[in-house]
Amino acid sequence: MKRFLLPLLLAAAPIAMAQTTFHGNIARTGVYDSPGPAKFSGVKWSFKTGGPIVASPAVADGVVYIGSWDSYIYAIEQSTGKEKWKFKTSMPIASSPAVAGNTLYFVSGRGALAAIDIATGKPKWALPTEYERKFEAKNLHGFGVAQTIADAYDVFISSPVVDNGKVFFGSGDGNIYAADAETGILQWKFATKDVVHASPAVANNTVYVGSWDSYLYAIDATTGQQKWAFKTGEDNTTHNQVGFQSSPAVVNGTIYVGCRDAHVYAIDAATGHKKWDYPTSKSWVVGTPTVRDGVVYVGTSDSSRFMAIDAGTGRLRGNFLAGGYMFSSPAIAGDLLYVGDFSGKLYAIDAKTLKVAWEFQTDAAKKDPLQLLNPDGTLNRSVSKPVFNDFEDMYIDLYRSISVGAIVSSPVIDHGSVYFGSMDGKLYSL
Repeated sequence: MKRFLLPLLLAAAPIAMAQTTFHGNIARTGVYDSPGPAKFSGVKWSFKTGGPIVASPAVADGVVYIGSWDSYIYAIEQSTGKEKWKFKTSMPIASSPAVAGNTLYFVSGRGALAAIDIATGKPKWALPTEYERKFEAKNLHGFGVAQTIADAYDVFISSPVVDNGKVFFGSGDGNIYAADAETGILQWKFATKDVVHASPAVANNTVYVGSWDSYLYAIDATTGQQKWAFKTGEDNTTHNQVGFQSSPAVVNGTIYVGCRDAHVYAIDAATGHKKWDYPTSKSWVVGTPTVRDGVVYVGTSDSSRFMAIDAGTGRLRGNFLAGGYMFSSPAIAGDLLYVGDFSGKLYAIDAKTLKVAWEFQTDAAKKDPLQLLNPDGTLNRSVSKPVFNDFEDMYIDLYRSISVGAIVSSPVIDHGSVYFGSMDGKLYSL
């Protein structure tokens, strides 16, 4: 496969340091060493981009990096919120950036992996994939049409991970790729049978990632050979209850991962054998679980439950009912968890009691131009009535979410602050 320096192909990959890769580290555990804000003391700064933000930020050496649907990736001074540089691609960016050494990696809307010099914002190289696309199917979500429909809720593109000189990422072409971190030269690719938009985790020289083909794969990081594949649920009728958007979190030899088949799974990392699964009553688990001190934390979509599950037994320890669907992956720092929802709220939640310590509402949610929210800021689901009574309503619902600044971005904690993006187009520092 050839390499190109064309800016419109650009893409990204992460590194192993805590704030510089999606969900905290290469094992994707969501654990941060630096405590976050114990109470809300106001917005330190917000940075406005030209489109919704669904990606998660990366923080490295006093700079916050974020991609936006306006097709730019931004470098922003951590202390002031001022733009340092921006780099334009040709498509919206839905992959979370990461920094390794002096290089930033991200996956472009065209599916290519790109490397950018963090000092200058100039491209170093790009590795194109075969193509990029959303998950799609006939009769998707039961809309009852014969044509193939792209899933509006497939909002993320795989965020790469860097380990041992290689960059690993998934693609809408159904492949998982490994590239040389310095040169971008393809090392191997592994074929699945559908879109791979989940982000890989790496542990013990093994790459773990799920596909929309219903399998979670373990792949040798050196050779690209499959070690095992774990089968989850299928839905051949409406294609609603199938596939991975959640990324695996690997802790103490166990993989914890959510699935759109409405389960949270614990899987033996060495063998691929299931340890337990927790059913979520047909509600997707899109966010990546956070795991610490023997507890798995993750949210659900339609039921809007934020759950604490015993990591050893799979038994529910507690619930918190959020104000909207939860696609955001939680971050844990000190005694608090930080996570967003579709109502435009960021919650700081006590990790032991699951009680809300404080919450923040985005600027768009405060304005609520389409009057979608109840007086307490939760989504008024009765307002979201069908307009066309077909698949187009899926995209209208997404637009409604944009109007209140839904938070699907996953928070990052660094030096006492929490950083996250919103669909109102802003990157916030609290």
